Amino acid sequence: MNSIVNKSLRRLYLLGKTVRWGMRPCPAGARETRLIAGAQRSGTNLVMDILERSWEADVYHESDPRAFQVYRMRPLPIIQELRKRSRAKCFILKALCESQDLPELMEQLAPAKAVWVLRNYNDVVNSMVISFPRTHEDLQRIAQDRKLGGWRTEGMSEQTYRLVSGLVKRHGDALTNASASALQWYFRNVLYFEKGFYQHPDIKLLRYEDLVTQPQRTVSGLFEFFGLPYHPWVHGMVFSSSLRKRPAPELLPEVAELCEKLWQRFQELEKPQSI
Repeated sequence: MNSIVNKSLRRLYLLGKTVRWGMRPCPAGARETRLIAGAQRSGTNLVMDILERSWEADVYHESDPRAFQVYRMRPLPIIQELRKRSRAKCFILKALCESQDLPELMEQLAPAKAVWVLRNYNDVVNSMVISFPRTHEDLQRIAQDRKLGGWRTEGMSEQTYRLVSGLVKRHGDALTNASASALQWYFRNVLYFEKGFYQHPDIKLLRYEDLVTQPQRTVSGLFEFFGLPYHPWVHGMVFSSSLRKRPAPELLPEVAELCEKLWQRFQELEKPQSI
């Protein structure tokens, strides 16, 4: 019953925003794009839900058929038309399968800013093994033929491909779904450094752990970066109970070491590069 009530209230709220934009539309020249990127199961849905509570944000989740098809962003002309028709100050899109293309998307949808949502690999793996039980099969195919990777291998450097495919081939059937999920966490998040996103002035890192343990500071920083008015109500649904709900997954030592090194590299980023 609560789920039905919440869905009904959300629909009413979104309708209210649409009516408001119709009465007080944001001038086209003042409209800006905001992109939410990162790796799967990193908390991007929570970030989108928070942003959706802003009166100034027109939010397109990856389940929205207007902007996405099977979780992939529709062709850019369709997205540009949606942005053109929007009446809100901020046009906000999920860009998970397209995270490797952030600068190009930002240029085509300018003016634009983006955040990269990062979550510790242990929690991501615990979530992935439930939601994506065949990731190890996906990586076995990728190791045999990079072209079979689809969005997973788009933007992947040759160095990273050799590293990942070598690990997969070396361990063969011993590669569990947990270790495969950890490898995917690695090669999707290492893009942040390989693509130089950490040096881009309009791309910032948002740590999931900060979001759920310090929601006021983190969300106010996000809204300030995105140019949205902040109110504590927007993060009223945020709780820290999602952290370390289950024991750390059992990973191949090589995979665990790889992920831990990347995790530490993220921790060493200077504060101006993060929210």
